[in-house]
Amino acid sequence: MPSARGTLTWHPLASRLDLVAPTVAAAAGLAPGAEVASIDPELADTAAFCAAYDVAPEASANCVVVEGRRGERIVHAAVMVLAIDRADINKTVRKHLDVRKLSFMGQPDAEALTGMRQGGITPVGLPSDWTILVDAAVVAAGPVVIGAGERGAKLLVDGAVLAGLPGAEVIALALPR
Repeated sequence: MPSARGTLTWHPLASRLDLVAPTVAAAAGLAPGAEVASIDPELADTAAFCAAYDVAPEASANCVVVEGRRGERIVHAAVMVLAIDRADINKTVRKHLDVRKLSFMGQPDAEALTGMRQGGITPVGLPSDWTILVDAAVVAAGPVVIGAGERGAKLLVDGAVLAGLPGAEVIALALPR
């Protein structure tokens, strides 16, 4: 039966910092109780990951990074929603960030600014001036699987831990199912 732990072998994050991006390793203390598991990098995308490792999609959270502009002001943000949901980027996120134009960040910029690999970007270890928007359902979900900064690993954290990250804000982000 699918669960948050799936069929993976989990290790305390502090004992396997070699599996995560350097920026995630440097911020490991911000995610108390986090665990890490090695995965096949070809299976990092959510649907393939959940199917291959028997992880429940409702126990997996996706992170997308966006860039917004209003005049000369540029805002970078990470948006976290459960894998079974879609974030309301064009309305809720844009208005919350108070920007006129909002777009998904391209791979080269996302990787350069976060120090993480696309497909593994996570809110743990993002630059301190970024906003992290966490959907309320992620916070309430209990243990959730998120990226580890690299495509070859995943983190398991309590969703409430994400609400405590620097720059994190909890709001209703998901579009109605």
